[in-house]
Amino acid sequence: MPHPLSLAFLTIFDASPVEAVKIAAATGYQMVGLRILPAAASGEQDYALLTDTRELAEVQAALADTGVTVGDVEIIRLKAQNDWDLFARFCDRCAALGARHVLVAGDDTDAARLTDSFARFCDLAAPHGLTADLEFMPWTAVPDLAAAQRIVERAGRPNGGVLVDALHYDRSATTLDQIAALPRGMVNYVQFCDGVVPYDPGDEALIRVARGERLFPGQGGIDLIGLAQAMPPGVTVSVEVPHRGLAAKLDPLGRAAMAHAASMAILRAAGRA
Repeated sequence: MPHPLSLAFLTIFDASPVEAVKIAAATGYQMVGLRILPAAASGEQDYALLTDTRELAEVQAALADTGVTVGDVEIIRLKAQNDWDLFARFCDRCAALGARHVLVAGDDTDAARLTDSFARFCDLAAPHGLTADLEFMPWTAVPDLAAAQRIVERAGRPNGGVLVDALHYDRSATTLDQIAALPRGMVNYVQFCDGVVPYDPGDEALIRVARGERLFPGQGGIDLIGLAQAMPPGVTVSVEVPHRGLAAKLDPLGRAAMAHAASMAILRAAGRA
């Protein structure tokens, strides 16, 4: 079964939402990922798409014109204290965009409270037809797949899922066997990229690479063919390849096309094209 491809926000972080939709269409993606809440605790500006009705209308028009749909919207960061009114407005905007999935990160080190918060967010997202996909990242309170799966299972919400990112799978205590054993309904989409091996395991280096030094699939040492064979058939592949240095040389259209071609090559090699 073919895997639909989604152009992740970070791959063309320097493009506007309308440009991202048009670039996704021009380079063969079926979906696009958008960000409307900041990922970083500081230093990242708010995104106009959350509140600007004109920009929302322009994105909706671009989606209708191209046939591209919104795969995931970023990012909900669950902390000890959360702004639930903001999260509700976020879900409203996701629904207006016709989005399918919400990327969720866990920053609360109190596991029981984090599980309760995840369940509460799932309940906010569900009426809008949204899944809540908990991404494990080695430097967060959800460092590996086992931790993410435990939270999702204990939350017990049908729209709760685990998001597997190729970079974080490779840099955490996570195996392909664990990924292959995940219940089909728990995996809504998977993120593809590559990375250098060996690598600096320090948190600062991991964050730097994750946000701006990833490689196109096939350029690094991550077992992406194995990941492709372990993930559920037909699941959406979000291609997330932010590279700040390359962005200074190649425009978003060129980078999106390269990321698409590289991802398709991996899927063909894995017998998943």
